[in-house]
Amino acid sequence: MIEILNRLVDVIEKHIGEDIDIDALAAQMGTTGYHARRMFSSLAGVPVSEYVRRRRMALAAADVVGDEDYLTIAVRYGYGSTEAFGRAFRAVHGVSHGDVRRDGGPLRNYPQLRFRLTVEGSDPMDARIIERPAFRLIGHAARVPLIHEGINSHIQQHIASLPATEHERLKQLSGTSPAGLLQVSADVDPDYAQGSELTYLHGVAVDADSDVPDDLDAIEAEGGSWVVFRTVGEHPSALQSAYAASATEWFPSNPWRLRPGPSIVAVLERAADFSSATCELWFPIERA
Repeated sequence: MIEILNRLVDVIEKHIGEDIDIDALAAQMGTTGYHARRMFSSLAGVPVSEYVRRRRMALAAADVVGDEDYLTIAVRYGYGSTEAFGRAFRAVHGVSHGDVRRDGGPLRNYPQLRFRLTVEGSDPMDARIIERPAFRLIGHAARVPLIHEGINSHIQQHIASLPATEHERLKQLSGTSPAGLLQVSADVDPDYAQGSELTYLHGVAVDADSDVPDDLDAIEAEGGSWVVFRTVGEHPSALQSAYAASATEWFPSNPWRLRPGPSIVAVLERAADFSSATCELWFPIERA
């Protein structure tokens, strides 16, 4: 996967002013656009689209300092108007292209990325691969923003809005693995961008042919392989560390890739104040 991401960066650099079809490019390299985007965002800390924008504006800065007309520069870097180019330029550098032409700066540098896999005293990840037939996730769903670190207050509010009797009712409906109350994320932005919206479902797993009560939402989980990571420690930091480590350590060194589908958190044990917990993190996967 590291080699594929570096090849992707090379293609972006070579065709920096063009619209690049990430799905087609990933397919040519033997993976999927979905997996490539998720791994890129997890390892680089920014979505592919944002990286492209930053690199375009970093390279465009050298052209802006000269006396070439702005429209020619804008078109070179994939923009159809000087207005769109100007907005992107200011978003990256914090100043207008006119300010830079007049004053020479200030400019922010965004160098070309290079991915490397470095393992230094890494802790082994507690993971297992399981095969599951299709199943259904039912519960109460809401659209919430994606937050990479810390507690997601929007999810907290959604869960807190449910009466205690509803939690007990959901537990009684649980009918298959993963058992118990689950935290389900679905419809996640392939770029995994901070602040992008996803569907969060507080619910349980049932068999694929189970009826769904009229007052509950449902998310279908296709049959196939799943990787299950077990985490123990402070919550939610231990869980969020597992998300990050899956991208930086597990996927680059194993012959699996993410496939579209919900990710699931099952809380097996927890402190009364939820300051610590033992959890399972489920990802749908397929052979790379």
